[in-house]
Amino acid sequence: MTGRREPYHLCYEGDFGLSGLAEAFALSPAPENVRAALGLVTAKLDAHDRETPVDTFDHLGADKRSILGYDTSHDEWGYADDLRADVRTIVASPLSDETIRTVWRVAAGGGWDPAAHGMSARGWLRRVEETCAARPPRRIPGRRPAPSPLWDTRPPSAGETRDDVVAEIRSCRERPAGSLGCRAAHAGDPVLPSPGTLSALEEVAVHAHPELAFRLFLRALKACSVRIDKERHDRFQALGDRFGHHCSLIGTGLDVAWPPIDSARRDTVWDFGLSRLAGQVHQDWPGGREDIRRAAEGDDVGQTPGSAAAVLLEDALRLLRSALPDAAVSALWSGASDRPASTDGRARLRLIADVCRERLREVAPGYSPVVAPARGELAGTVLREVRETAPTVADRAVSPHWHPVPATEVMDALEHVVTRVDPDLGFRLFLRVLRTLRVPLTRERYDRFQVIGERFGYGAHHVSDVDHLIETG
Repeated sequence: MTGRREPYHLCYEGDFGLSGLAEAFALSPAPENVRAALGLVTAKLDAHDRETPVDTFDHLGADKRSILGYDTSHDEWGYADDLRADVRTIVASPLSDETIRTVWRVAAGGGWDPAAHGMSARGWLRRVEETCAARPPRRIPGRRPAPSPLWDTRPPSAGETRDDVVAEIRSCRERPAGSLGCRAAHAGDPVLPSPGTLSALEEVAVHAHPELAFRLFLRALKACSVRIDKERHDRFQALGDRFGHHCSLIGTGLDVAWPPIDSARRDTVWDFGLSRLAGQVHQDWPGGREDIRRAAEGDDVGQTPGSAAAVLLEDALRLLRSALPDAAVSALWSGASDRPASTDGRARLRLIADVCRERLREVAPGYSPVVAPARGELAGTVLREVRETAPTVADRAVSPHWHPVPATEVMDALEHVVTRVDPDLGFRLFLRVLRTLRVPLTRERYDRFQVIGERFGYGAHHVSDVDHLIETG
């Protein structure tokens, strides 16, 4: 549709293009006339320009920016260009004017109807395009990024995704009347995803472009406060991944009926709990309350709000209730975080537990922390891996040049956790220690780690966090 060669998520965390403009109308008072409506378009474009500083892509790191070909001194692809691309797709399509009007009204929350001001829907979109075209060009010829080896940046063809988008729209249309939980976005002007509205969105998917239809469909669900279940949310995220959308585009503003928090669920594809917190430590990280708070708020896509705090709290309580000596707790934290413990190990755990409880009281006040029984059936398997590593690092230390912690103390603490606390927690911390001590791995051993991770139910990228340790040649 737009000919872009980089994923959308590199440029936008939220909504964009025509659906992003519709969001601005849904969240603003209804314009009184066409001039005011076009002023809102200009304000949206100005706001995005202000939100796109020269360091937009700094989070990628210099190496990835270089590979991608980004010159961060200029926003090469402005919001106005994406908005124009969406508008042109709709205007040039065989969609009827009434279909376009229906889709615009529901996506924009019903607050501004061009027909009420003597304009056709296509006429309105042409005025939007004129407003975009009047802005200075943002792209620099010849400097658009080349396809990246880090991501598959080829946009999916319309045929690959059209059927899936249509299926999601139709599944809403097939729900019983009154079950969508809609409300009026503006008093006196109700906006409902009626069968006719959903049919119009389906027409956009079939006759214009499924990616644009998907964004407009999401915007309609959000504007009408339609509650969806977690399974549908996860399907939306999977579709968004295929289109290159940022996860926030799908989740922000969507009313999801989340299941109760269950610390035994493994909904994240990455590390979690205490081992994840330890992995976030760096040289300038003080490890105070605010840092722990950010970790406790770090629910992954698809997780019930509060899940990150619940699993972190469970890990902390396991160690607090164990017979592990205080010095061993401190050594364990040092080995997993690659940083000498600045406070008593148990004092740190108590602070972690307090912060997690605060977070849970806010987002899930009815949740009662429960420390589930340890999965002892894998203790022997994990213990063998720990004991195989211990002799190879006996002469090493964590932070050898500043308050060194002998690796032998770290490995002894790990063995205690695996055999007397929880093999799952022990294995997660063990993976962190391997990174800290830079222990080389054979492919065979790494494959064994993957099998252990699968048996614990870890996500796809959890164990791969140590794949850089695999010996080559």
